[in-house]
Amino acid sequence: MAINFLYPDYEVARNCDRCIVCRACERQCANEVHEYVDTLNKMVCDDAKCVNCHRCVSLCPTRALKIVKSGNTYKENMNWSGKTINEVYRQAGSGGVLLSSMGNPEEYPIYFDKILLNASQVTNPSIDPLREPMETTVFLGAKPHNIERGEDGRIKNNLPPQLKLSMPVMFSAMSYGSISYNAHESLARAAEELGILYNTGEGGLHEDFYRYGKNTVVQVASGRFGVHPQYLNSGAAVEIKMGQGAKPGIGGHLPGAKIVGDISRTRMIPEGSDAISPAPHHDIYSIEDLRQLVYSLKEATDYKKPVIVKIAAVHNVAAIASGIARSGADIISIDGFRGGTGAAPTRIRDNVGIPIELALASVDSRLREEGIRDDVSIIVGGSIRSSADIVRAVALGADCVYVATSALLALGCHLCRSCHAGKCNWGIATQSPELVKRLNPDIGYKRLVNLMTAWQHEIKEMMGGMGINSIESLKGNRLMLRGVGLNEKELSILGIKHAGE
Repeated sequence: MAINFLYPDYEVARNCDRCIVCRACERQCANEVHEYVDTLNKMVCDDAKCVNCHRCVSLCPTRALKIVKSGNTYKENMNWSGKTINEVYRQAGSGGVLLSSMGNPEEYPIYFDKILLNASQVTNPSIDPLREPMETTVFLGAKPHNIERGEDGRIKNNLPPQLKLSMPVMFSAMSYGSISYNAHESLARAAEELGILYNTGEGGLHEDFYRYGKNTVVQVASGRFGVHPQYLNSGAAVEIKMGQGAKPGIGGHLPGAKIVGDISRTRMIPEGSDAISPAPHHDIYSIEDLRQLVYSLKEATDYKKPVIVKIAAVHNVAAIASGIARSGADIISIDGFRGGTGAAPTRIRDNVGIPIELALASVDSRLREEGIRDDVSIIVGGSIRSSADIVRAVALGADCVYVATSALLALGCHLCRSCHAGKCNWGIATQSPELVKRLNPDIGYKRLVNLMTAWQHEIKEMMGGMGINSIESLKGNRLMLRGVGLNEKELSILGIKHAGE
């Protein structure tokens, strides 16, 4: 018998005095952690299977359960942490690449938390958002450099196609297959009610959701899954995915076990076959190649839809963004290194890319210096956690933000980081019919609407406190920001002053 070097990360603590042996925990756990022993008339647990999703804790009628971190430790060593040792044991036992879900959890700086917002006092009075109009509407797309007038003196409408959003937020790309049908429906319905957009991700668009087209961004990735003329023309915009924050330089992979039924038909690949998006687009090796795809998509959609190019935040992101702005793209989407995902190589997720705050500031500055900032709008994502993060991002130069993990949390996600296993107990990152039905889209979409509505109110409150009554006046207004605990280089890249200056 082989030795198991790994001790469970979590343990199920059961209060036997409270437990009524209702077996709800056993029925609800897709990982088979809980088991009823008839001879003992009691519940027992296999802690090694627990992923800390909290489904059993949330549904236990007597609050008899809680999940605690394992007390097992290795001999203290500042260089070799318990996490590192366990990873070595896992790879020594399997010979495989470590996979992880959701965003980078490591202890890197979170720059949003080190940026404070300004507030009006005497000379620049604040604005009461309950009594005075506050404009949170944004338009995404290229803007003309000059105003043109006709012979009658009227302003000509020479705007390229624009996306109109009620607030500077969109739901980020999460493909059908990586998340469930019910999760996609929740996102689509919420986007429609809120007057914003959601992104299909790289898995195509289920035929049931074509009716939400005016609130949909359709994505084209290297695998071209589900891409056809009807798909391209069904959405409000088309996004070319070059990279994502959780795995810069790496392609996508949806295991064949998830390619079933409608997912197979939507992606236009056989059931059971792995959906692999190569790391590069095999027709893009330069900005000129990218430009050709941009205009091919514009041609396919009769020049009626903006084209977005999505890239990961990497070290030379400003130069890359400058090239994209000249490629004919209308919008640039930048995804920071804390961006979520269904599955990524752990080493890539935790070690590649840069924070979205630094990437955004450097891109906005570069495009302004080159006089081409109005040629594109900028969307940023990668762990936008609150309305305050949105305000900071806009002040640093973003037109809009993408949110994904926040949206999944609203649907019930507990960040157990086991999405790649396909056993999501909350019905989000799974294709198991029994698990999918646990997410009620009638409830899910309403929770998303509630979250975004609350954030919109908070954005108005913060803008009012600054004495600003429109998002457009906030965009790139770095005078409204001050840094705390940042060094001179960080402040320089962010383009802000230190608190007290």
